[in-house]
This record gives sequence, structure tokens and C-alpha cells, in this order.
Amino acid sequence: MNLKRNARKLLLVGAMAGTMLLTACNPKGDGGSAAAPADSDTLRVGMECDYAPFNWTQTGEEHGYKIAAGGYAGGYDVEIAKKIAESMNKKLEIVKTEWNGLTPAITSGKIDLIIAGMSPTAERKETLDFSDTYYTSDLVIVVKKDSPYVNAKSINDFKGANITGQLNTFHYDVIDQIEGVNKSTALETFPAMIVALRSGKIDGYVSERPGALSAVAANDDLTFVEFSEGNGFKTSVEDTSIAVGVKKGNTELLDKVNAALSKIPEDERQKIMEEAVANQPLGE
Repeated sequence: MNLKRNARKLLLVGAMAGTMLLTACNPKGDGGSAAAPADSDTLRVGMECDYAPFNWTQTGEEHGYKIAAGGYAGGYDVEIAKKIAESMNKKLEIVKTEWNGLTPAITSGKIDLIIAGMSPTAERKETLDFSDTYYTSDLVIVVKKDSPYVNAKSINDFKGANITGQLNTFHYDVIDQIEGVNKSTALETFPAMIVALRSGKIDGYVSERPGALSAVAANDDLTFVEFSEGNGFKTSVEDTSIAVGVKKGNTELLDKVNAALSKIPEDERQKIMEEAVANQPLGE
């Protein structure tokens, strides 16, 4: 499937900063329903709902998951969460959580799982346990189509460019690999980076390929630069893998998550991602 051709446009402008660390995924941002007890029949999953195509917030029902308090969440992570909850015979509850609040939320027991496009880095493994990988990607740099860097072949072709990445992610850390780059201040969300790029405040930002596909599908003036082997960022398998975060030591839950993931074949995972890119909401 040609993802760029079939993807619907997503409006990625406007303020996207959340005002709550933990709120049910609903347009009011009022916290929604209270967190369910850990021993209930509800599986509480934390995600940003602001990182298309992995997860987003939308007002319409189509391609979304209804939250009891109102509003809908959609995206690749939501579909994976639904499959895990179904495998465990539990009701899914999405808890909208700012990126920096995800780990505190799970360690405090406010959520059961993190399914948020999170990589199982060595640093995160100090406080969380992680499932088997449920998606793997590579790193690219999103730029404007008329950018002087649009034909770059190597990351070092971005010498002198103003490049950024999301705050507290390895996307921002790898920018140091670009010789002579101007490392711009990290931004909290991908929509914020898109706004900065389109306004000329930055020349590009580091993204995983699915996020770049979403940005390009939503904004006709954007594209992304990908790199052949040896010319891109040096990353570990852990960096480019996406896994489910579980509270440290909760091996019973971790085993159940891995059992659920083992039932999703690779071709189905790719199809889910393609559909997530194509089904992004317009103008949310």
C-alpha cells in the first residue's frame, strides 16, 4: 500500500500541550473516569494520545475507541491495546498521559501498561519491565520540501542545520551524532515540532518512519530524508524497537502481554500500521 497516497490529511496545528498528567482520553481533559482498581476486570493503558500514527485523540467515533467519560482515542497503539485486552478478557481503558508522566503513572499503580510508541532503552529498563517488541522502525529527518537539506544523503549533510527532537527521547540524543549541527531546544510533542518546522524556526526534526509518514500525509509541504546503511544514525535494536511497558517485577502481567503479542503475526502488524496512517482524523 502506498501510505503517502492513501493517507488522509491530518491537521497538525494548534496547541497540543496537555494540562493534565493523567486524564481519560476525552476532549474535555477533565480526568474522565477514576482509575480502576488493579484487581478489576479493566486493563488501564497509558499513552499520550498525541503521537500519530501510534496514538491520537479524536472527537468522532470512526476508527476510534470510545471512552466512558466521552471522546475517542485511535491509532496503532490503541489497536494493539485492544488486542491485548481481548486476549486477557479485560475491558480496555485508555488513560491519556503526558510523555513524562507515563513511568510515574505505572510505578504508582495508576495504569497497568504503557503502550505509547515507547522504546525499551537501557535507562527505561531500570524502572520498567518491557514486553517483546511489537513494532520496529528506523530514524529519518522530517524537512520542508523546499529545504536546502531535502537531498541529503548522510546525517552529516545536515551540518549547520537547526535540528530538534522530542523532549526526553533518544530522538533528541542522536542529534549529537551530526557533525556541526545546531541542536535546537527539544520540544514536547510532534505537533509542536511540525509547527516549528513549517514556521521556519527549525530546519528539521528526528522521527521514526511512521511518524514521518503521518506528518507528510498531513502536510503537503513536508517530506522526510531517509538514509542508507552507514549514512544514518547509529542506534541499537532497543532504540528502534517499540515495546509495552509493565511495572517492574510484574512478571505475571508481562507474560500475559507477551502471550497476546505472540498471536499477532508480522503481516497483521504492518497492516494495522498502514491503516493507522490512513485513518488519522482530519482537523482534530
